[in-house]
Amino acid sequence: MPSSVMPMSMPGQGDGQPSPIAVSASGLRKSYGDKVVLDGIDLRIPAGSVFALLGPNGAGKTTAVKILSTLITADGGQVQVAGHDLAADPQAVRAAIGVTGQFSAVDGLITGEENMLLMADLHHLPRGQGRRVTAELLERFDLTDAAKKPASTYSGGMKRRLDIAMTLVGSPRIIFLDEPTTGLDPRSRHNMWQIIRELVTGGTTVFLTTQYLEEADELADRIAVLNDGRIAAEGTADELKRIVPGGHVRLRFTDPAAYHHAAAALREASRDDDSLALQLPSDGSQRELRSILDWLDSAGIEADELTVHTPDLDDVFFALTGGPAVIPAQPKEDIR
Repeated sequence: MPSSVMPMSMPGQGDGQPSPIAVSASGLRKSYGDKVVLDGIDLRIPAGSVFALLGPNGAGKTTAVKILSTLITADGGQVQVAGHDLAADPQAVRAAIGVTGQFSAVDGLITGEENMLLMADLHHLPRGQGRRVTAELLERFDLTDAAKKPASTYSGGMKRRLDIAMTLVGSPRIIFLDEPTTGLDPRSRHNMWQIIRELVTGGTTVFLTTQYLEEADELADRIAVLNDGRIAAEGTADELKRIVPGGHVRLRFTDPAAYHHAAAALREASRDDDSLALQLPSDGSQRELRSILDWLDSAGIEADELTVHTPDLDDVFFALTGGPAVIPAQPKEDIR
């Protein structure tokens, strides 16, 4: 199983205009006593993208977020966030970022609006601007009707929305979301996904840690798997799925003659005589699919159905960390 970081193809490279880098880290290290939590990790995250950091419990995901958001110091390594050196100018980094942890920072004893106004005061916004920003964000996150109610009466999903709204008061360019949907029901999780997509559409960079593999697959432009303090692999979801075995192309026929002709020619294919189907090992790449289609055309064989099967992120997680995903994908439900 590959243990090195996969090559990175940054958005924009194809047109000669690489995206600005929002977060970069080189050789990031952190230990607690004899326990090495981060063992020299490298990160390079383009602005205006979603980057997901996956890993088992205790892998160091939250430690990485705490370092990058200036909450704790690293033992070694070079880090730049929003163009500022983390060690030399942590205050400039703090001014450019927002952080939402797994546990809500919402004060349940005061109203949602008061939570927002308190955050505006902490950012030293003039009173009028603070009230205007508060009203806009409460409306954006569908919290206007609950604005005057104590936050303790909010549902889990409402508290998470309020938490992110509070994070946006300072107009951060980069937001760190540390397991933002843990404990939420599927409907609230899907609502949170939509909020994250809208943030990125608006130009915000999102650094996401999650234990939900479906979440990373849905949201992330790039994903890194953290294991034993190191980045085990990194790439797009599709790139990661291609590094584990098990991918294949399935060809199904309705004409028995065409099936037997193809089976005789494709001796490496697994046969399913009952279903008139052939299964070919494949990484699912466009090049391989084109090769198979070109061969079928040249041989004058027409398959009635071609399906591509690739490993999912759960397979990747298991292969890279030696264990299954901590939290499986949640059941689908109607979220209208």
